[in-house]
Amino acid sequence: MFAFLPRLFAGESVRTHLRDREARLAHMALHDQETGLGNRLSLERLASGPGRTYVILLCVDRFEVVRNAIGYDSMARLLVTLGHRLSALSGGAPVARIGGGTLGLVFSSDSDGSAVALAAGLCEAAHAPVILNGAPVDIALTAGVARAGELNQSVPSPVDRASIALDQARATRRRAAAFDADRYGDPAGNLSLVSEIMAAMDNNELVLAYQPKYDFRTERISGVEALMRWTHPRRGCVSPDLFVGMAEETGHIRPLTEWVIRRAIADQKILAAAGHALTVSVNVSGRLLSDESFAEFALAEVAASAADLCFEITETAVMDNPELALRIIARFAEAGIAVSLDDYGAGLSSLTYLKQIRADELKIDKSFILGLDQSSRDALLVKSTIDLAHSLGLKVTAEGVETPTALALLRGMGCDLAQGYLIGRPVPLAALTEQLAGPTVDTSLARQA
Repeated sequence: MFAFLPRLFAGESVRTHLRDREARLAHMALHDQETGLGNRLSLERLASGPGRTYVILLCVDRFEVVRNAIGYDSMARLLVTLGHRLSALSGGAPVARIGGGTLGLVFSSDSDGSAVALAAGLCEAAHAPVILNGAPVDIALTAGVARAGELNQSVPSPVDRASIALDQARATRRRAAAFDADRYGDPAGNLSLVSEIMAAMDNNELVLAYQPKYDFRTERISGVEALMRWTHPRRGCVSPDLFVGMAEETGHIRPLTEWVIRRAIADQKILAAAGHALTVSVNVSGRLLSDESFAEFALAEVAASAADLCFEITETAVMDNPELALRIIARFAEAGIAVSLDDYGAGLSSLTYLKQIRADELKIDKSFILGLDQSSRDALLVKSTIDLAHSLGLKVTAEGVETPTALALLRGMGCDLAQGYLIGRPVPLAALTEQLAGPTVDTSLARQA
């Protein structure tokens, strides 16, 4: 009469096995297999809960360096210890591992400011050394914060926004930062600009604006710098920092620069016909100083037109391939194309490259000139740079000249050329021609300042 019992127990065993298997699968789906902490999916589920909640991501600074020093197994144990520490500091909140050395949790806060303050407090409180194998391992954390439930078409996931905030905190050297939508911009929309800029050259959307350079010796405008401007049919004026930077990253900087050179040469002829013989300066990306075919193009264009061009480069532009870059710059110099070292002093200026580059001009970065009439330190640096450049046979242009006092000080220091809003803003060719027909700068005011 009990013959059915084995079948009953067998059926119950199967059901129990299935339940256990489903439980294991569910656990695996919501937990990091290396550390046993929750994973991204578990964090996103927590972030979808009610109330004003925030996602915070905390990342171990220099994660790869630390991991390589202590090993993968020890790194996993460090993250487990750190996860428990963060959970305890945040009132028992579950901590998830998002990837690498990044841990995340969800908490409530009244405002973005208080959320960032709380995140920074967690970083400070959790940075005590972790003991592994009897030895202390020092750690430091950086945090990114994003509010859950906030609508953002570009980045809908609060975990992704917190990850971007983490990058933004690192970029600004802060311990913690909230997601800044304005700084993040619209990368997807910007990416479309790369293909659109090629069409813009054919559709007359791109133009050159020219900013004049004032010669202290002749007291007149002796040259101009060509600057690209783009008026997009839908987006309006697009920042040159945006589209030029993207063109460099995507390899479109060469056709863009070739367009500028051709346009600058044509405009220079128009200026010459109007009685204005000016040197036209064109910015050349460091990416092109290792491109010999670009050099051939530039040399051929200048030779065919007998143009008076100056190529502005940054001294750091030669660092990727110094031998080739210096050889190309020397070819420009031999062909009569002046070379200007742009933004001098803005980065890690190298006397070695200053000695090696066959340049004609050095442009002092505007960050030194803007405070010239208020900072004795800036004045000392500018004067010493002018003297150094002259000893090397270089002319000196000061960028960012905006006041008569700065102009007068530069004249007294022996500076050769001045460029900035006091001299003139970047303007289209027609406006430049009109400006050249009238007074350019009140030099008497500059002498009296």
